[in-house]
Amino acid sequence: MATGNRGFAQGLTGSGASIATGSRLPPRTGILGARDNRLAELASGQAVTRVQELVDPAICRIWGGHNRDYAALNEETCADLIESFKAQGRQEVPAIVRRVSDDPSHTFEVICGARRHWTATWMCAHDQPRFRFLIEPRELTDEEAFRLADLENRSRRDLSDYERATDYARAIDRYYGGSQQRMAERLEVSKSWLSRYLELAKLPADIVAGFGSPHVIGISHGAILAPLLRSPAQRERIMAEANNLASEQTERVANGRGLLSPAEVLRRLTAAATKQPRLSRKVPTDYVIHDSAGAVVARGQKAGRGGLTLNIPTLARQDHDAVLRAVTAIIDHFTTSAH
Repeated sequence: MATGNRGFAQGLTGSGASIATGSRLPPRTGILGARDNRLAELASGQAVTRVQELVDPAICRIWGGHNRDYAALNEETCADLIESFKAQGRQEVPAIVRRVSDDPSHTFEVICGARRHWTATWMCAHDQPRFRFLIEPRELTDEEAFRLADLENRSRRDLSDYERATDYARAIDRYYGGSQQRMAERLEVSKSWLSRYLELAKLPADIVAGFGSPHVIGISHGAILAPLLRSPAQRERIMAEANNLASEQTERVANGRGLLSPAEVLRRLTAAATKQPRLSRKVPTDYVIHDSAGAVVARGQKAGRGGLTLNIPTLARQDHDAVLRAVTAIIDHFTTSAH
């Protein structure tokens, strides 16, 4: 119910008995209200103000510790961003950068946002030379930069498991003194989860080449191949098949055919690991026929190119029929052994 001017005045002075002590007023609305609410959030620590800038992408370089293969980016891998930048006329989400002082050609290096940087550069080269790259500069150590980049890209499907694995393998020595436990704690992941990626990064270069591209290698491939590679015999067979696959993949690309699927590559590698080598049947080089007294009747010996040498030590002492039977037996023996 309205209280009139008196009630309004009492409300301002706080002297009205009808106003409950400590009552909460609704937040102010409108431009001034929004400003006051924002200032209150900043004062209470609930919000952080970030400075953003629009710059020429040419003054930004990619951080050396970035987890994305920048050279592999192209119009196909960045098609979604190209479409978005064209439709919006600008970049909506800023890239995280930090300032550099050791490079006269660049002012910033990109910590998060390699695809955004590539796309902004592409826009400048394709009829929009004044397109600007939206950045958010921050003060970051290398380890902080690594964790920030990892957090942003961990859920991105366009970053391959193998790229992420090699990034972790570099980081564990650079920032964590080789301690897997310490790294897992800093990344807030389980040690077993991290182990799977570090195992993937250990795949030999020949096996990576066998897949045709490192960007198609998944965490499951490493989990299957790693235990097989621990056996020297299996490792030798896997590596031989990987070399065959690498040559085949190169030939397929040269002929304009697509790469073998990762599933097919994995099938062939695992099949090679479990394949049992054929045991060659060793055929004796000679065969001897004796008589009842133990004397040698005839001796057959393998010769070059499938030939056979017959030796009859004492022809005059042996019955001719016995010699013929011995020679026949020798010929039959080597003929049977050859099949």
